[in-house]
Amino acid sequence: MVASISARKSVGAAVAYFKHMAQDEYYTKENEAEAESDWDGHGSQRLALDGDVSRRDFEALLNGYDPKTGEPLVQTGNKSHAPGWDMTYSAPKSVSVLWALSTPHERSKIEAAHRQAVSVATKHLEDNHAFTRRGKGGTVREPVAGLTIARFHHHTSRDLDPQLHTHAFIFNAAPRHDQTWGTLISRELYKAQKETGAVYRNQLANALEREGHVIDRQGSSFRMRAIPHHIERAFSKRRQAIEEAAKAHGYRTPKGMELAALRTRQAKRPRERAALFQAWSQEARALGFKLPDRQQQIAPSRSTPKAIQPQRTTASSPSLSQSLQRLVLTAALAFRSSRGMSGLNVSLRDSNRDHDIEAER
Repeated sequence: MVASISARKSVGAAVAYFKHMAQDEYYTKENEAEAESDWDGHGSQRLALDGDVSRRDFEALLNGYDPKTGEPLVQTGNKSHAPGWDMTYSAPKSVSVLWALSTPHERSKIEAAHRQAVSVATKHLEDNHAFTRRGKGGTVREPVAGLTIARFHHHTSRDLDPQLHTHAFIFNAAPRHDQTWGTLISRELYKAQKETGAVYRNQLANALEREGHVIDRQGSSFRMRAIPHHIERAFSKRRQAIEEAAKAHGYRTPKGMELAALRTRQAKRPRERAALFQAWSQEARALGFKLPDRQQQIAPSRSTPKAIQPQRTTASSPSLSQSLQRLVLTAALAFRSSRGMSGLNVSLRDSNRDHDIEAER
């Protein structure tokens, strides 16, 4: 599933979620096991939230407070109040494998395309599917002026296969157009899950095509042609484990697949990123696969146009003006020989050029 949504039903559960999301299995020695994070949405802009997501700011919003001023934004005393929802956007597996096996320069462009696609998808949610209530009993429904979103960018599955994905945590506190704040109608977010996933996939596919990659569209999804199906499958160990657990326990429903995922979930095992790239490269080589050169991956429509070949003007290929000179000379000789112009047969074709064309046929 490319886009999924799940609720955090209490502040305590959401705080535990933050601890989980703030870690990444993919890290550098200078910034160990800390996931890259940022703020998104007009709600975040209104609160002047920028840069990395801190636990302090995250918890303040979970409790309905402005992280900067401490002023209350929404009422959270209701026992049924949910502090927020995790909307996760995952790149198609072939995109993640391409990212893992590419050069650092290409990896950065693929990851940037993924993050931009997430931004477009959450903006679509913000503009079309985010509503709040007001009035007695919440009878008045109105669109919000924006969403408040904390994003956490991850790079691997729990089985340490490459898997680009972003957790977009949508706080249950959104600005209204009259400068007040309200809680969200969660049902609209759930109803938009498939639609926002399609927006994400379409944006990502278009961005990768603009970079020259060849993609194969499959309905509302797509895959990278440079990655064979068996290689994609080999880097999907997490999915294979879930499928095997579902088969063993007879799970066939979405809820059953969720239980299978929980049964097979492993603890996070952070590894230094250079070691991960080396391991992925070795695994691909062991499977007999080497990523095609960048030029071989470029779509024909995106390839560098062939330069227009100029007409040959070398000594072996006379120009038109030279042919005209021969015509004039031939005519003069004809008159001199008193044969006139009768029977004169002059061709302006380049004999060598015609020979080349015949050879190509």
